[in-house]
Amino acid sequence: MQRKIIPDVVQDQDLSFASPQSTVREAAQAMARRRISALMVLDRDRLVGIFTERDLAAKVVAMGLDPDTTLVSAVMTPDPDTLAPDDTAHQALTMMRAAGYRHLPVVDRSRVVGMVSVRDLYDSALLQLEDDIRNRDAFIHGVGYGLGN
Repeated sequence: MQRKIIPDVVQDQDLSFASPQSTVREAAQAMARRRISALMVLDRDRLVGIFTERDLAAKVVAMGLDPDTTLVSAVMTPDPDTLAPDDTAHQALTMMRAAGYRHLPVVDRSRVVGMVSVRDLYDSALLQLEDDIRNRDAFIHGVGYGLGN
């Protein structure tokens, strides 16, 4: 079975956002509070970017910018690639690997409904492997296949 992004990989997320007018320090503090490594950037409920730990390190710290005066809009990744809720975990992994992402926003029509991370996909793949092993064992031992329980 192909696992869909929603509800198989992510569900019931408490989403975190930044405004393009937020300072980098405000965004970093929000990420630290929530123990997350990426924020979706919304302007009037429309996804305009994503701000990640990589953006913080490469575009702010490495460049010597002041996080108290630098706006998220100046250092975010604009117009990020997105997934649809019915895209598969395999599609997400393929996109992430090809482009080097660790996070992808999930958008249903124009509404942000989630964020999928490599960690989410790893957990999903692990569950799939466990299911596959259980099904294989059930087949081999005849359990659940009507071959004599």
